[in-house]
Amino acid sequence: MNVQLRVDEAWFAVCERARLTPGRGLAALLPDGRQAALFLDREGRAYAIDNRDPFTGAAVLSRGLLGTADGRPFVASPLLKQRFDLATGRCLDDEDVAVETHPVRIA
Repeated sequence: MNVQLRVDEAWFAVCERARLTPGRGLAALLPDGRQAALFLDREGRAYAIDNRDPFTGAAVLSRGLLGTADGRPFVASPLLKQRFDLATGRCLDDEDVAVETHPVRIA
């Protein structure tokens, strides 16, 4: 099975499903040169957000710590620890900041 992201209305194969481990992130290079951070939660749901931390500009979100807040999965940046909702991209610590999310499917 492949993990695929939708980029510019087309599905793009990123990696084999076996490469995703619940609780750990994986960085992927997109066709336009940006990076996405992929995550698999403990229930098997896949998420993808931009890998770039908007507070520092560093491509590090794939190396962040996963957790939940009010039942919603998030990743905390490994640098300044801001938390980003994996479903919406919204920063849980600063409502004016968000990262882009990418639709994911496992096919």
